Amino acid sequence: MPSPYADRLSRLPVERHEVEVSGGVTAYWVYGPKDAETTVIAVHGFRGEHHGLEPVLAFLPEARVIAPDLPGFGETDPLPGTAHDLDAYAGWLTEFAAKVAPGAVILGHSFGSIVTAAAVAGRLETPRLILLNPIGAPALEGPKGLMTRLAVLYYALGARLPERLGTALLRNRVIVRVMSITMAKTKDPELRRFIHDQHDTYFSRFSDRDVLRDAFVASVSHDVREFATQIEVPTLLVAAERDDITPIEAERTLAARFPDASLVEIAHVGHLIHYETPAEAAGAIRRFLRIPVARGR
Repeated sequence: MPSPYADRLSRLPVERHEVEVSGGVTAYWVYGPKDAETTVIAVHGFRGEHHGLEPVLAFLPEARVIAPDLPGFGETDPLPGTAHDLDAYAGWLTEFAAKVAPGAVILGHSFGSIVTAAAVAGRLETPRLILLNPIGAPALEGPKGLMTRLAVLYYALGARLPERLGTALLRNRVIVRVMSITMAKTKDPELRRFIHDQHDTYFSRFSDRDVLRDAFVASVSHDVREFATQIEVPTLLVAAERDDITPIEAERTLAARFPDASLVEIAHVGHLIHYETPAEAAGAIRRFLRIPVARGR
């Protein structure tokens, strides 16, 4: 399915690279001009990979954006000899940033918002943090808490069945489509087809079911609230008014927990800001990056 953003993306220079991080090989892509004033490291969400953030990057042609695949997803190796929990992902991101782009702005979407927040609250140094569709409340308590509980059972069953059967269940196209339909809010039929095609293509590119189970447990066991008060750098939250995972009221509460945060709310969209309203998200990011950072940060 052709991307509605293909023309803009075609104008961006893109390079694929690899780097050894945490004992495994991380694949990453660099978008935009090499001499850009701003470099951003962009971390995708659960079950996705770097392609998911491309629509937003298409509207940020002036920035240099580095988009890795998370360990165990897309083209990045799993982390050897360790559980893929939040500490492991935050440690991986901290090491990745130090090797590839020290001092870059950090951006995370969905599960990526938890990973980036944990890393920045720890020892990852950055001048700014950007969170798209931040997970700002416990997933089991959100408006789709029942759906989350069913997802817990689904991933547990996938992990317990014989490997071949369990993996087939976790990659089942019908279940992936139900997930996609649930999250999409747009009524544009072409855009909906694109979203479903993206999920069909990239949502099952995980290395194995153990990695997927670990990452899922990490995604529903943590949220950004845990780290907000420890993040002192200027932070932008781009939230959706119809997000089924974190209600907009919870996002407003989350923003108030940061020492220095601003919240941009996007109407008529849910948890797929990066697909449905990438221009609005990029506009918010561009305005945020133009705000001078106070001296001493």
